[in-house]
Amino acid sequence: MDWIETIINGVLLGALYGLLGLGLALVFGVMRVVNLAHGEFIVMAAYAGALLAALMPGVNPLLWVLPVAVLAFGAGYVLQAVLVNRTVKSGDPLTPLLLTFGLAVVLRNLMVEVFGTDPRALDGGAFTRAGVDFLGLRIGLFPLAVLVLAAVMFAALQWLLARTEWGRIVRATSDNARVVRLMGVRPNRVYNTVMGLALAFAAVAGVLLALRSSFTPYSGVERLLIAFEVVILGGLGSFWGAFAGGIALGVAQLVGQKLDSNAAALYAHLLFFVVLVIRPTGLAGRSS
Repeated sequence: MDWIETIINGVLLGALYGLLGLGLALVFGVMRVVNLAHGEFIVMAAYAGALLAALMPGVNPLLWVLPVAVLAFGAGYVLQAVLVNRTVKSGDPLTPLLLTFGLAVVLRNLMVEVFGTDPRALDGGAFTRAGVDFLGLRIGLFPLAVLVLAAVMFAALQWLLARTEWGRIVRATSDNARVVRLMGVRPNRVYNTVMGLALAFAAVAGVLLALRSSFTPYSGVERLLIAFEVVILGGLGSFWGAFAGGIALGVAQLVGQKLDSNAAALYAHLLFFVVLVIRPTGLAGRSS
């Protein structure tokens, strides 16, 4: 029974890991840009949630998820319009990589200057500590809510891209930005919205993760690593693959923690390595 509970909790943790990689997968899938500042934006969202919680201590931090996501969307839109679009035009994938790497360094040091290096965490109140008993298992309500939210967000993004006019424009822009210009579409505006959505997803994941564990300005590297593993493990270009990849990492981590409390993350990284050796395209990627 303990092992079943471990696997269930791993699935719940993995749903949050999937959210960490959703924005990264979206940006790469549309623009072929690897955003190395993704982890720092996740941590900045956590700090934004902590700041809002400190300013209004009577409000549950869970309620700040939406405002922080809206702020992150605006930041992503401006970032893409002012900086990243200039590098996308060059056609060299190394240029945006270097830009986002430099941005990550700047944001990390800015957070150290403003917030210091002491670990912080968000207290979500009784809801984050509550649980339900089901067939002899104890399941947390907050992780269960995160699983439902993650599934809804993945499904909503998939529906937007597959079933709406905006989604068709995004897919066409991803396929050939030059051709869509002939149809009156401005690729830069599409990219702005995509980056805004990506950072909004990152912000949601950042606030939710801050409700589970502590964070510092240096936590971005760890978050970025998880996001990379989620995207690559799931298969580039597959959102549901990223969701499955996150769940696989979460299960591997908690199973590893049960086997050896000092090597929990090692088992997740080993799973990532083994899957890449067996199937380099990832769980849902297309084989060449």
